[in-house]
Amino acid sequence: MGFKAVMKSFSTVAFAAGFLAAASLQAIAAGSENDETAPPPKSKTTTQCTDGKVWDKDKKQCVKPKQSAFNDDQLFQAAREFAYAGQYDNAIIVLKLARNQDDPRILNYLGYANRKAGRMEFGMSYYRKALQRDENYILARSYMGQALLEQGDVQGARVQLVEIRDRGGENSWAYRSLLQSLKGHVTY
Repeated sequence: MGFKAVMKSFSTVAFAAGFLAAASLQAIAAGSENDETAPPPKSKTTTQCTDGKVWDKDKKQCVKPKQSAFNDDQLFQAAREFAYAGQYDNAIIVLKLARNQDDPRILNYLGYANRKAGRMEFGMSYYRKALQRDENYILARSYMGQALLEQGDVQGARVQLVEIRDRGGENSWAYRSLLQSLKGHVTY
């Protein structure tokens, strides 16, 4: 093979590698938008709406959730956003409107919002229910691990970290978040 042929092959391989790398980055970026283990992006629900109202994209206004026909996914997304914005009681109110109260996502965020609102045992009961419904739900394991740390149970939190890893979640936000909490936890 001559020099020109080698260079042409090299150029083709380099172009293909660059294309695949760019496509992979786009896939990762697109996947992160739908990653329910990462903190949710802010929307008009928490940037414009007040008094526990939720942004209704169809009506283009803030509405009381019970006055609108939100599905469980929309309620879940609004509740996540409320929870991450520190509006725990609003998150709980919205989660209680979900039709499927056995959905592990709903149970997990009921746990998160209650724990963050200072109702630790109530929150832990929701984490346990979420994991009874789906033992592979790594976000519930991460939040439960953080709750265990708050209660001083470092070993219990480590168990949850190992469970997340063993269930394929080592590269997830849920794993990194719990790992960071464990690293920041000082034991005497």
